[in-house]
Amino acid sequence: MRAPTRDGPTGTVPAVPEARPPDVRTHGVRTHGVRRHGASPRAAGLAAAVAVLAAMCLLSLWAGANHVPFGTVWRVLRHNDGSTAALVVHDLRIPRTLLALVVGAALGVSGAVTQALTRNDLAEPGLLGISMGSSAAVALGIAVFGVTSTAGYVWFAFGGAALTSVAVFLIGTAGRGADTPANLVVAGAAAVALLGAFVNAILILDPTAFDRYRFWDVGSLAAPGAPTLSATWPFIVVGLLLALSQARSLNALALGEQAARGLGVHLNRARALGALAVVLLCGAATAAAGPITFVGLAVPHAARAIAGTDQRWVLPYSAVLAAILLIGSDLIGRLIIAPGELRVGVVTAVVGAPVFIALCRRARLAHA
Repeated sequence: MRAPTRDGPTGTVPAVPEARPPDVRTHGVRTHGVRRHGASPRAAGLAAAVAVLAAMCLLSLWAGANHVPFGTVWRVLRHNDGSTAALVVHDLRIPRTLLALVVGAALGVSGAVTQALTRNDLAEPGLLGISMGSSAAVALGIAVFGVTSTAGYVWFAFGGAALTSVAVFLIGTAGRGADTPANLVVAGAAAVALLGAFVNAILILDPTAFDRYRFWDVGSLAAPGAPTLSATWPFIVVGLLLALSQARSLNALALGEQAARGLGVHLNRARALGALAVVLLCGAATAAAGPITFVGLAVPHAARAIAGTDQRWVLPYSAVLAAILLIGSDLIGRLIIAPGELRVGVVTAVVGAPVFIALCRRARLAHA
């Protein structure tokens, strides 16, 4: 076939097709290395991660201080016969495993969204003061209102996270030209310092509150799982759905503020919705299991190493990988000093710190 032509000053020359503007619906995702034909390997990887997560859940139901043969576990899963093994599996291990699943997913996704909002690979919800806001509210609830149950912590942790997030957002975006990630980080650091002093003052003045608070603050899944799960899962589900709905906007924000505006993204609205998702996820997860470090910091790095920078894949990968990490850490804590238990917050710190250092070192070598 002949190439289409157009009239030129010296005759006819091949027509040059007009440059196609970026598709606003994709928010320029293709401009930073995401290709449609790469979806299949990433989908296969995500399916493999889900299979590993299912295996970890079964292992969590089987392993523990009370030895139950795997055949017995499989039998009582299908039929609750009221035996001792059935009570252990249904009343203790299933709620605990589900709690680890949803808390891990919440921490992983909240960390990925925080890093995308701030465009800072070392960011996590704690950087913006959200975790400390939850801790301060829980300490206040214990000392002033006498809250003792994990289900009761939820409302204080969620309220503290919401108030802190709103305050940091308003302070970080106040004034002309102030709506930058650096200002949000600075406002979050100030909130962490202020709220940390507030928590210390409460605990020093009230020794009883200190005794209750320290068991929650270490980070654990040992509390009765069913009441805690029923009180937190609605917030986590809504937060996950909200975060996934903002994946395209987060992709656009990665291109820079001017580019995102050019692609039709309302910056303040996108940041507000992303911050709301982080509040829901981090507040509910912190209330359920206490402050757990390194999950929201290290897991998104692993997700990006596997899936690239497209948040439509980073967020699901972060949810699955973080759940695997938290369930695995809980298993290690339950088995390493059985019949005692090492709190999951301690295990994630020990496991997550070397992983994070290795990821940072790998990134530095890749850019060398």
